[in-house]
Amino acid sequence: MSKLKTHKTLTSPADFIKTLENPTRREDAEVLLKWFTTQTGYKAAMWGPSIIGYGRYHYRYESGREGESMITGFAARKASLVIYIMPGYQDYSEPLSRLGKHKIGKSCLYINKLADIDLHVLAEIVNSGCDYMKQHYKTWDK
Repeated sequence: MSKLKTHKTLTSPADFIKTLENPTRREDAEVLLKWFTTQTGYKAAMWGPSIIGYGRYHYRYESGREGESMITGFAARKASLVIYIMPGYQDYSEPLSRLGKHKIGKSCLYINKLADIDLHVLAEIVNSGCDYMKQHYKTWDK
């Protein structure tokens, strides 16, 4: 069985953000670093080399494979900011219609910059995702 690539590391999220070359991406990441802590109540931690995650949950697939992952988080990629909402976007069409300029994947929300979206609507989406995870999985902060 292969080892999970995205796991919690000891790297400081604030130190990682300082290494971002794009000034807008770096400034947005600094805002999100604090924003996610305020929204979720969880402390930031690096998950893999470039994802800043909040909280943890335990999962187990029908195959028997199990592990831990972050409940929510973000990555400041070169092309966009990526917001991770673990239960996916199947039920988020209404708030997404009010969010602003974005693209979506299964559990990822892609935005170019924070100025393109409404952070209050993003809070609705992130909080809903965190609530779902707490109801359906064993979750914790540390």
